Amino acid sequence: MIPAVFPLRFTPVSHSRPRRLAHYIAAAGLLLMSLGVAAAPKLALYTEEWPPMTFTSGKGTPDGMAVEVVNEILRRTGQSSSIAVVPWIRGYKLLLSRPNVMLFTVGRNAERERSMTLLGPIAISSTVLLARSEEAMSLQALGSDILKREVAAYQGSIFESTARSKGFTAIRQTGSTEEAARMLLARRVDLWVEGNIAVAQTLQRLGIAPGRVSRVMTLDSLDLYLAFSRGTDRDTILQWQAALRDMKKDGTFQAIHQRWFPGEPAPPQVVRLGLEP
Repeated sequence: MIPAVFPLRFTPVSHSRPRRLAHYIAAAGLLLMSLGVAAAPKLALYTEEWPPMTFTSGKGTPDGMAVEVVNEILRRTGQSSSIAVVPWIRGYKLLLSRPNVMLFTVGRNAERERSMTLLGPIAISSTVLLARSEEAMSLQALGSDILKREVAAYQGSIFESTARSKGFTAIRQTGSTEEAARMLLARRVDLWVEGNIAVAQTLQRLGIAPGRVSRVMTLDSLDLYLAFSRGTDRDTILQWQAALRDMKKDGTFQAIHQRWFPGEPAPPQVVRLGLEP
């Protein structure tokens, strides 16, 4: 007989081992899921009261052309972030100070391209200078002297910065578009600078007949974007870009745009500008 070099032992099979293995696999899966959530934090979404682009509806929920676009992107990307309507200054400060913030809508300029990622455009607006209708022609006749007249402008808006860049110095900052319109009609200022797409609905909300205000001149044309803060997750921005491109390809974006701005051409292109995510 040849002796066994290694003694043979027969260990009974434990039925608990497969269970333990399943538990380990499940725990590893949960860990990977938690790591994935940490790698792609939920976006904080902010907008302002700027009808008809963005505003609070009579039901107390965000509404407007841009809100519809953002909600459709959320649906297509499977994200569940809610939209907060806040004063523009607050939303803009959050955009500049925290990662994973998206503020809309934002006008493009060189300063903003250095501090955020812009995706769009989702609308095109003109920056217009408005006056009381009975004074519009006399103000137009002033030439460069019009730059000395007081102008009401929504504080921190692209319209305020456009007026400054054109040479207006007597600018009265307001807390809202509606306040700027009221100041004009109350004769506290001579002019009001605003985006043309917001003028009619602003006057309507205030119960002011549209004929009481007239355009004096157009200062600039302005593309409006979705703005992502510095440090926002790159994959999230790319998902939003792909969803917006698909919306413009399949006609969904154009349908939304036409509901809010009948007869106005919808911007067909999708571009990403500013900071590289």
